[in-house]
Amino acid sequence: MSGARKTSGRSVADEAATRKRGRSLAALGYIQPQTYEELRAVLSSGTVHFPKRLRQVAIFLWQHPSDVALGTIAQVAAQAGVQPSTLVRFAQIFGYAGFSDFQGLFKDHVKGSWPEGRGEQRTEAEPNLHFLHGMVGASQASLGRIESGFDVESFEKMVALLAAADLIYVIGSKRSFPVTTYLSLTLSQQGVRNVLVDNVGSTALDQVGCIGRQDAVLAVSFSPYNSITPDLVAVAHERNARIVTITDSTFSPLIRLSDAWLEVVESDFAGFRSLAASLAVGMALVQGVAARRGT
Repeated sequence: MSGARKTSGRSVADEAATRKRGRSLAALGYIQPQTYEELRAVLSSGTVHFPKRLRQVAIFLWQHPSDVALGTIAQVAAQAGVQPSTLVRFAQIFGYAGFSDFQGLFKDHVKGSWPEGRGEQRTEAEPNLHFLHGMVGASQASLGRIESGFDVESFEKMVALLAAADLIYVIGSKRSFPVTTYLSLTLSQQGVRNVLVDNVGSTALDQVGCIGRQDAVLAVSFSPYNSITPDLVAVAHERNARIVTITDSTFSPLIRLSDAWLEVVESDFAGFRSLAASLAVGMALVQGVAARRGT
């Protein structure tokens, strides 16, 4: 009798969990995604709003599908900076019983695809060469992503908006700052008037104080999006300046403020991210703007 009650109790619990997952999907207004592309479409729709930890998971899944496909739940959780239970909760929101079933979307996606640079699997007698090869592999993976999925239409729109501007404000901080510094330099070398918003002396808000509707912003921002860049871009948006952005996921707070944007996802090695793809795309923008202006 007790066994029957126990079995019945499990059934009730299972039914309750199923109903809970169903309610989550219904709240999102989506059916269970069957492919990685369908999942990306849901995440990029702009209608899904996650609490902080689940948002953190979504950003990691968006940027690192190969790591999700090949890792254990413990490994993926550690890389994403969350608990394994958070990954399970995320999978259940989309109608999956657990993370293993959900992970199948990513495994199917990476099958037969060009392998991302995983330099950490290579061994070298010299530790510094091991790291060098790892960073080269990460850079190659980042550049390969650009080659395979570049949004030409957005790129052309960004070139047109920047070329039409009286003055270009180049904004980026922390890890993005090396990119924006070099882009500002090359714009100047091409005779394109620009302002590098460097925030020296905490003057960033003053540096964008004169921005107007005839100007444009070239912003670069990467997750975890905790820099001053979104605040500066918001000021430009309020003043009707045109805004173009290089960022690494649809979860970037700059997307809703931008007239056009490009996704650039950089691979990492041993906790260090490449900047190769961001620099390549940025330099292509500079060349496009200079060519459009005839400078």
